[in-house]
Amino acid sequence: MVKKQNPPPPPPAANSQAQPDVVIPSGDRFGIISGKIDRPQRILIYGRGGIGKSTLASLAPNPIFIDIEKGTGELDVPRISDIDTFADLRGCIQSNALDGFGSVVLDSKTKSEEMSEVHVIANIKHEKGKPIRNIQDYGFSKGLGHIYDQMVLLLADLDSQIRRGRNVILIAHECICDAPNPYGEDYIRYEPDLQSPKSGKNSVRNRVVQWADHVLFVGYDVSSEDGKGKGAGTRTIYTSEMPSHVAKSRRVATALPFTGPTDGEIWTHILGGTT
Repeated sequence: MVKKQNPPPPPPAANSQAQPDVVIPSGDRFGIISGKIDRPQRILIYGRGGIGKSTLASLAPNPIFIDIEKGTGELDVPRISDIDTFADLRGCIQSNALDGFGSVVLDSKTKSEEMSEVHVIANIKHEKGKPIRNIQDYGFSKGLGHIYDQMVLLLADLDSQIRRGRNVILIAHECICDAPNPYGEDYIRYEPDLQSPKSGKNSVRNRVVQWADHVLFVGYDVSSEDGKGKGAGTRTIYTSEMPSHVAKSRRVATALPFTGPTDGEIWTHILGGTT
């Protein structure tokens, strides 16, 4: 007796959702280059209010300010006006409005994060259709994830300005944060005032610090005497991380004084390629 065989399965329908095969590009399209690459720089400046962050940025080569915080009124600088929403901000950076300038200054990155939160609440629905009144309504950490995603998109927009040949300078406020210390007791230090949950997940702060070529902390020079802080109002631009603050630079190894509203020495070191 011949055993009956099942018929072969029918071919997939024309509207099948089957994914196409991934096409691996030929190795011939990849090149090799060597030597240093001179490109525009990504810079984050942070410090307390009124210490001179915007003034320092105004001394960068041919700057244009995206002044969403309205903090450059006392500076004689070109600025973009009429940016009221996060969508306006992204649209401006993606447009040709910044053509003709050498440095794009976003003042401030802290304010852009606040704008992104408003944008998220207005435009991203709850996964179960519930009404959203504040960022906590999305549920545990999900709202922070939405803000993080928007900030990553903004960094991608800013990278497009790097590709167009312009330096990008972000200004942020400072905050005092706990610094985990695997070698002993935790301590506190100054860090940029950007979203950073203790879990480390959805940390806009960590993402921006990693993105930047230079993180400059501007602080007052203070000494301690009999348990009291004393200073003469002098300021320093820190370019290396210390227990007191987060900072880094790919080109400047030592701290530099910031002596006044015409002191742009830091830009000679960073953008002139010196060390």
